[in-house]
Amino acid sequence: MKLSSLIRPAAGLAMAGLFAVSAVAADLEVANPWVRGTVAAQKATGAFMKLSSKSGVTLVGVASPAANVVEIHEMVMADNVMKMRAVPRVEVLPGQPLELKPGSYHVMLIDLKKPLAKGEIVPITLKVEGKDKKVETVEVKAEVRELTAPAPMEHHH
Repeated sequence: MKLSSLIRPAAGLAMAGLFAVSAVAADLEVANPWVRGTVAAQKATGAFMKLSSKSGVTLVGVASPAANVVEIHEMVMADNVMKMRAVPRVEVLPGQPLELKPGSYHVMLIDLKKPLAKGEIVPITLKVEGKDKKVETVEVKAEVRELTAPAPMEHHH
């Protein structure tokens, strides 16, 4: 038996395995990922996107090579003052999209390695825990928008 005839099915299985992993991680759907652009001396900015899941997952971590510190944050009213704080995890309930947007939950990129200009792509890794407590990673490519970019309007089809 030739070695190549053994390798081909194994490669096919390996590819099928890759798709199976992404299908599990794909229970997190990411729409409209974007990052607010920065000015020269600015060391932090926000990343925004819409997350949805069929069976429900928990966002348990974030990372990006664009910043030394990346955290999940939420905006809360405390004593009539809007405050931002880091949170360790955010639930994405089944069938209920979670909007990471200005003034709400969002991803903070802190201690940026360089200013972010409109049109650049920022890779962001989302760490997602499924109902089985297994943590998967989902890679997101977020486009940098202008510093003054408003949140995108909702489009219903």
